[in-house]
This record gives sequence, structure tokens and C-alpha cells, in this order.
Amino acid sequence: MLIKNLKLESKFNGLLAIVFIIALTLASLLLYGVFEQNAEAEITGKAKLIVETMNSVRDYTDSNIEPLLKDSLETEPAFLPETVPAFAATEIFQKLRKNEGYRSFFYKEATLNPTNLRDKVDEFEKILVEQFRNEPATKRLSGFRDLPGGRIFYIARPLTVNKNSCLRCHSTPDRAPKSQINTYGSEHGFGWNLGEIVAAQVVSVPAENVLNKAQDTLKTVMGVLLSVFGAIVLAINYLLRRAVIRPIRHLVRTAEAISLGDLDAEFEHQNKDEIGLLATAFDRMKSSLKISMSFLDIGEDRSI
Repeated sequence: MLIKNLKLESKFNGLLAIVFIIALTLASLLLYGVFEQNAEAEITGKAKLIVETMNSVRDYTDSNIEPLLKDSLETEPAFLPETVPAFAATEIFQKLRKNEGYRSFFYKEATLNPTNLRDKVDEFEKILVEQFRNEPATKRLSGFRDLPGGRIFYIARPLTVNKNSCLRCHSTPDRAPKSQINTYGSEHGFGWNLGEIVAAQVVSVPAENVLNKAQDTLKTVMGVLLSVFGAIVLAINYLLRRAVIRPIRHLVRTAEAISLGDLDAEFEHQNKDEIGLLATAFDRMKSSLKISMSFLDIGEDRSI
């Protein structure tokens, strides 16, 4: 009943609002998924750059630093970690994290049997390494995981023993440098084989970074859509008033004047649209009414 009492303009705006709300809801649901994927892709791109950079650091350390210091590993009482590619990559990454764009990223060479227990896998990382070992064709894994500190998004790549120089420290304790045994002992980090996947390079970032980026993009797009909708509503309302509401109000006023006896009132409408056709029909009705009234007047005169 309330809807029937509403004016045409209010009904039209109400219908527009309902359609827009439904469309906006559906669009937000679809777009959020797209924006989340884009955010993941952007972070994955940065993660791949980090991994490639760390691999370059590893290669440089193995080719240039380790040969310079390998003799010292036998004479120094403490092990020189600077000769280890994993140590160099981890330390370089800590410096990279000082850059604003990478501050929220974390890097770990999660290893099944590491020399330095700092690099030992947790239960989740162990599953990743085992999957890489069981599926050699798999070159990257990514997704979300929950930690006590919150949810994170991770990207992991397999790490393979691809150089014989790695086996000096990781084959058997008797081949390892004395300083390594002195520092880390002989219980961890041995038994590696050439070509074996022993670790995963894991780059992670708080999940909120991905979600916040998607939400910020969605808010921007929704703001643009709201602005466009507002402009459309204003334009449609202007056209509605000019082309429909005002002509109809004029027809109503003219019809009321004629009903009160003013047969000289005109249904003026220049356009040839539906309102113009209605005005033309009213004019014909008025002409017919005038003719009928004139016949009535003649009849009355004759009767007198």
C-alpha cells in the first residue's frame, strides 16, 4: 500500500537503488576474489625475485667466498659461517628486509637435516619438503598457513644438492672441516647426496598484507562505482523530470482546468514521444467535448 502512494520519481529511484545494491553486492563478491588473486600474484612475483636473488648469493658464496676461506676451516677453532651459502643468503635477506617494500617478508631455507638447527623444518615445512621429494616435477608450492602469530601466505621452492662442494660439509663427519665439528658437532647435517632435495626455500608474508591489499583495491573500485551510480541517478532524475514528470504534471493541470469548465486550456507538448501522443489524444478528447457541449447548448436554445 505504501508503494502505491509513492510518486513516480520515488518509485523509479527506489527500483534503481535495489538494482544497484544487488549488482554492487555481486560485483564486490566477484571482484574481491580477482583482487585477492592479483595481490597474491604481486607478492608471488616479489617472492620469486627474492628466491632468485638468494640463489645468486648462494652461487657467489659457493664460487667466490668458500674457496678463499676453505683452508681456514681446518685451522680456525670456530667454524666460519660466511662460507656457507645458506648463511650468506639468510644474512643478505635480513639486510634486504630493511627496505620498506620487503619489511614484511620472511625467508627460510627449511631443511630436513641441517647443520645449524636454526634452519630445521617445522612440521608444516617438513610436509612441503617431502612433497617436493615425492613429486620432483613440482617446482613451486604456495598457499596460506596458520601460525601462533597469525595467518601467513607462503611460497616455497625445492632446494637440491647440485654441487659436489656441498658434500664436503654434509656427506659424512670424517670429511667435514674440523671447525664445523667443533662448532656444530657431528650429529646433524650429514648424509646428504648429490641431486637430493634436502630443503625448501620458503618466503612468507603475513596474510593480512594480501587481504588488506585486495580490500583497499576493492574499496577504491566500489568508491568509483558509487560515484558513477550517483552521477547516473542525477542524470536520470533530471531527464525523468524534464521529459516525463513535468509534461505529465502539465497534462494533469490542463485536464483539471478543462474539468472545471475552461475549454480553452491547451495540452501543449511539442515532442512526438509517448507524452506528446497522450497530449494529442487529450486535445482530440477536448475537441470532442467542446463539440458535445455546443450540441447541448443548441438543444437548450431550441427547447426554449
